[in-house]
This record gives sequence, structure tokens and C-alpha cells, in this order.
Amino acid sequence: MLKAVILIGGPQKGTRFRPLSFEVPKPLFPVAGVPMIQHHIEACAQVPGMQEILLIGFYQPDEALTQFLEAAQQEFNLPVRYLQEFAPLGTGGGLYHFRDQILAGAPEAFFVLNADVCSDFPLSAMLEAHRRQRHPFLLLGTTANRTQSLNYGCIVENPQTHEVLHYVEKPSTFISDIINCGIYLFSPEALKPLRDVFQRNQQDGQLEESPGSWPGAGTIRLEQDVFSALAGQGQIYVHLTDGIWSQIKSAGSALYASRLYLGRYQITHPERLARHTPGGPRIRGNVYIHPTAKVAPSAVEHTCVLHSIVGWGSTVGRWARVEGTPNDPNPNDPRARMDSESLFKDGKLLPAITILGCRVRIPAEVLILNSIVLPHKELSRSFTNQIIL
Repeated sequence: MLKAVILIGGPQKGTRFRPLSFEVPKPLFPVAGVPMIQHHIEACAQVPGMQEILLIGFYQPDEALTQFLEAAQQEFNLPVRYLQEFAPLGTGGGLYHFRDQILAGAPEAFFVLNADVCSDFPLSAMLEAHRRQRHPFLLLGTTANRTQSLNYGCIVENPQTHEVLHYVEKPSTFISDIINCGIYLFSPEALKPLRDVFQRNQQDGQLEESPGSWPGAGTIRLEQDVFSALAGQGQIYVHLTDGIWSQIKSAGSALYASRLYLGRYQITHPERLARHTPGGPRIRGNVYIHPTAKVAPSAVEHTCVLHSIVGWGSTVGRWARVEGTPNDPNPNDPRARMDSESLFKDGKLLPAITILGCRVRIPAEVLILNSIVLPHKELSRSFTNQIIL
């Protein structure tokens, strides 16, 4: 049997995903028409032998999350449970803290997926590679150009065996063009190195002079505390993919991920793509239209919305133009602007995508460029590069 763990994190100060996360938790933010982590759950549910999917994070289990979990269990006919951390425990701390729940039923192995990644999730291929040659840790990797590789965890592999010989998280100089995708397959024995880190943290905490500033023994970083330490010891291997992949760290990257997923819908979910209907709007490219959205038949001719996120309950009038600057965090594009850039710098809004808050009304013939419009606003004139309160 197999299990899967999705690391969903939790609310933090200064997150780059704001203001989108004000109305809905980031893992539930719609990407290509469905909650971000539904893509993960769909991929896990398709793996033969999958018995349970666990979500680990420190979000409060509110109504939206509870409803999503109930709907996911019914749709995929699998147990989907949320395990809440008592505090942020890092990318590995939650795995160790909930080790008994993960190992219950004696799974052969378990997948670990970061919630803030977009991928075609080649989980079955990873499982085949794992079964051919079993090791505690199998990392999904992809290639990036030399410039963009510095923004990710970099992997130096043995090209014949695919063993990870060296691992550096966001190096200051070029290490390798193979980067960590944040998607893993672990054997049960992978939890032993996490236990060693936990015990070492306990010892360090006892020696710490100022315990108030110490994050705690339960905080474990998979990348720095485990992968970097065990590289070259025959325990970590990499499975390379040439499929789609990107991080979802900011509002701009959510748009980029939507385009990637919409492109795959032609094969995976053609029923989600909008089609031409008599008297309906003209559809160009891969488009998802939410069932509650109303799109006028003349929308292509009279209204333009580009590189933008429009909140719930908003209206955009005729002859209006809402446009942001595209932000494509493609690891293979050396000119791409990466997600590490905030929407703000020195108190000023940087040119980025346009975000309209919920229940915003834009009348006819209004131009909005690279602006953030907070909820419950009616715009009667044009704006550029502003925060509209």
C-alpha cells in the first residue's frame, strides 16, 4: 500500500501570495479552475495502491478547508485527512511529528508533495524507479538554466546511478542545472534521519543560552538538515522529468501555473475547457469559465483582461481594459522574473500583475494597469501602478 502527504504550510507574515490569501487559504486558491492542491490530490489518487492522503500544515481547520476535504473524499473515494501542526515545523518537522499516522498500516512508501508547486506529477514513474532500486529518498528533479538554477535547491547527481552526490539549497554560485521540484517518494526508513535531526536539535536546545529565540527541536528542514547532510551517502537519488513544473509563490506565478494546467487539460480534463456555443462568447486558446461566471458574447471585442486576477463578485464594464505585466517563473527562461521578488520594494508597488479585490466594480472605459484594488471598491477613473484603498 501507498500513502501521500501534501505539505500545505500555513499563514505567515509578509507572504508573497497576499492579497490573494486574504479571502481564501493559499492551498485552496483556484488554479486553472480548481483549488491549488486538488491537482496534487488528483495525481495521488491515480496511483495504484494509494490508500490515504494526508495534508499537514498549521492552518486552522476552518469551514472552507473542512468542506474541501469532505468533497475530495467523496470525489476520489479515498480518505483525505488534515493533520494540524501545533506550530510551523518546517518542511520535515511535520513528517516526523505525525510519523505514526503516516506509517499506520505499514505503507510500502509514501509520497511527499509541497503544495506550492505546479506539475504534471509523474508519480507512477517515480514509483517504478523506486521499486527497481529502493532507497530511503527519491527526489523529483528537472533542469534549469544556469541563471535560474540559483533560485532553487540544486542537485549534483551521478549520471549513471542517479545518486545525489551533493545538494545545496539556493546556492550563491552555480552548482548544477538540476533543481529540486519539491516532490518526493520516501521509504519508511527515511524517517530515521529525521529522528536524528530531532534528537540533535534537542541537544542543541539544551545548550542554547536564550531559549526564547530557539525555533524548537521539532523544526526540521528537509533541504538543509537532511538532503544536504545525506548527499553522497547512497541514500538519496533523483528522478528527472521533462514535464511541466513551476513554483507557485506569488500572484504572478499563479497565473503562469494556470496556463500550464490549462494546456494539459486538453489531455487530462477536456471537460473543464470552455467550448464555442451558439450565441456564446468567442473562445481563443485554453479557457476555463467558472459555472457562476457570466461572460457576454461580445466580451472579446469590447473588454480586455490580461495578466490579471479578478476577485469574486467583481464586474468589468464594456470597453474597460485591465492589464498587468506577465510574470512567468519558468526555470528554463533566463529572462524570467522569479517569484522571490515581492510585489513591493521600498514601500512602492512594483509593476506586476493586476489584482482586483472581491466585489469590485469597474465601469465602462476605465484603464487599470499593474494595480492592486482592495475589496468593495468602485473605480470611476483609470489607474497605473497604484494601491487603491
